[in-house]
Amino acid sequence: MQIQKKYWPFIFGLAIAMGIFIGGKLSFRDSSDRLFTSNSKKDKLNRLIDYIDYEYVDDVNTDSIVDVTVNRILDNLDPHSTYIPKEDLQKVTESMKGDFVGIGVSFYTYRDTVTVIRPLEGGPSLKVGIQGGDRIISANGEPIFGKSWSNDAVVNRLKGEKGTKVNLKIYRPGESELLDFKVKRSDVPIASVEAAYMLDEALGYIKINRFAESTYKEFKKGLSQLIDDGATQLVLDLRDNPGGFLAIAESISDEFLEDNKLILYTKNKKGKIEKSLATKKGDFEEGMVYVLINENSASASEIIAGALQDNDKGTIVGRRSYGKGLVQREMGLGDGSAVRLTISRYYTPTGRSIQRSYSNGNKDYFDDYYDRIENGELSSSDMIEVADSLKFTTPGGKVVYGGGGIIPDVFVPINLRMENETIYRIRATGIMSYFVFEDLDKNRSQFEDLTQQDFMDNFEVSDETVERFQDYLNDKSRYKIPFVAYKDEVKLYLKATLAEQLFGSEASVQVLNSNDAILNKVLDLARQN
Repeated sequence: MQIQKKYWPFIFGLAIAMGIFIGGKLSFRDSSDRLFTSNSKKDKLNRLIDYIDYEYVDDVNTDSIVDVTVNRILDNLDPHSTYIPKEDLQKVTESMKGDFVGIGVSFYTYRDTVTVIRPLEGGPSLKVGIQGGDRIISANGEPIFGKSWSNDAVVNRLKGEKGTKVNLKIYRPGESELLDFKVKRSDVPIASVEAAYMLDEALGYIKINRFAESTYKEFKKGLSQLIDDGATQLVLDLRDNPGGFLAIAESISDEFLEDNKLILYTKNKKGKIEKSLATKKGDFEEGMVYVLINENSASASEIIAGALQDNDKGTIVGRRSYGKGLVQREMGLGDGSAVRLTISRYYTPTGRSIQRSYSNGNKDYFDDYYDRIENGELSSSDMIEVADSLKFTTPGGKVVYGGGGIIPDVFVPINLRMENETIYRIRATGIMSYFVFEDLDKNRSQFEDLTQQDFMDNFEVSDETVERFQDYLNDKSRYKIPFVAYKDEVKLYLKATLAEQLFGSEASVQVLNSNDAILNKVLDLARQN
């Protein structure tokens, strides 16, 4: 029987529908489509939200309900599976990407006016001559001063599409007329390598504050310069580094390890193992390396420390690291938000997991730092708890432990003069940066001809400046924070903050390193070697 042509579209459509139905019933292993098949549990949640949206007696923001629900679900998984709301995703992405599009200034609102703290290295504002202390009065003819302007509003006005231009009118103290600048928006680097300089004629130093997309490139640039300067030994400072991209940590580890050495391996819920091996391309395979860690060194920082320690490469110095051995992947949720979901665990070359337990819940997990203070671990290595069942041995015969961070080869106790609650509270407010800026702004001319080396060697913060900072702190802060017992330490932090505003982050790191217990220990070890 011949089918009339007028029925062909109907039959063709029916065939497609049947194919989709039958295909949906077939089970294809490892198909990503299976992630999104419907089931009664998902339908229940969607139906409840619809009921609230359409039937509930009062108007309810169901978006906020969904956000709360997502967070509650993730809270029941592990401490590092997290939700990133839509409004936060761009900022988080920029930080991990290593740059953003803008005009490239660090600023804060001083007396209702957008005031440049300093133009950022590599940014367009520095290239056109914008300086610290400049007041931005308007952008493209629109005024951006007054109490109604929040920092976010200012950022939104100054940021824009790459390659577009913004016309700024700037008041510069000492100038009789407003200055005009045309700034072309471009990529502004967010440095993850804070410092790379020589400590002495043979010992180089690199500090990394996170592992972003740009970190390996920044690291290679710094390492190459140090090698050219004669570095045969290297300090890699990973203290207070919370981690970042796994691949970046692998690439940096590869710089120190010989070809085919195991860097780490990961294992997912199905037992699939993926190994990461070093290659021949390392530039510092022969040099001595010291890795600095502390209780805030986590994730990618621990991957590097564990890879080197388990391969008997270099020396790990400091205090036991954070203890994060889980790997996350960022996944979009379709509305501009995302979730970072734990997808596997990683293991160091000897086979140890350094993830500490989270069986007692997230609060107990994140309170671990305070437990370390109370049990004395930060002051004595004898107080570090280890389990014989988690003992491993490196190829060179060194005993290492899993179960909660990397235990350093050389322990250095916390310096309670420099790291204490009073100092922490002052620095956490950010108020020291504001004081230094306002103090500097009164007399910038005294620093105009001062080189960075002269500043490092000869500049001292006066007692009178410390007293003014105490008055400023008492006036601006909700809490009275007396620091008479830590006057010398406050002087050092004030000098470091001033160094950053005058010369950049590397100068600030150098100031703080001048009185650093862990680094002093490394200098002793380096001299012995």
